[in-house]
Amino acid sequence: MHPCAVTYVFSLQVVCTDMTSQFTGILLYDGDCPFCSAASTAMRQLEGVGVVPWDDPAAQDFLEAQFGEDPFALFFVDIDAETVWAGRAAASELCERAGMPVLVQDIVGENYERVADAIQSVTGTDREIDPYHDAYPLADDAAALFDELAANSSRTHVPTDSD
Repeated sequence: MHPCAVTYVFSLQVVCTDMTSQFTGILLYDGDCPFCSAASTAMRQLEGVGVVPWDDPAAQDFLEAQFGEDPFALFFVDIDAETVWAGRAAASELCERAGMPVLVQDIVGENYERVADAIQSVTGTDREIDPYHDAYPLADDAAALFDELAANSSRTHVPTDSD
């Protein structure tokens, strides 16, 4: 085998490993929901945060491992904090990490269900948001699936000239 080919294959493996580990936080969101899609776009300023649509098989496996079912809600997973935020708690956590004023964080957290209901009404979605609204310790079985979830994530951070 030619030495350059070995070097090339080795380099490719290193790149793939780095892509998987670049995320420490993952947002699981409903890709069909305009509010959730806007939240995923707003995460562009957060380096190290990836996004995965709720109906992605890796997201479904993760939720099953975490909760014993695949609840329909907004979720934010932070592997370093070993925490999964859900529903209004996820929305508030994302606002805080994005540096939004406390007033905005409070409004988002307090009105999460009303906003979700309004969006469901406008978009004609018949799926009800499941009542998960707290911060939960990351379950061991779910933590074991984090790298797979990260591998299925899209990058949210858009590098600027200062990065």
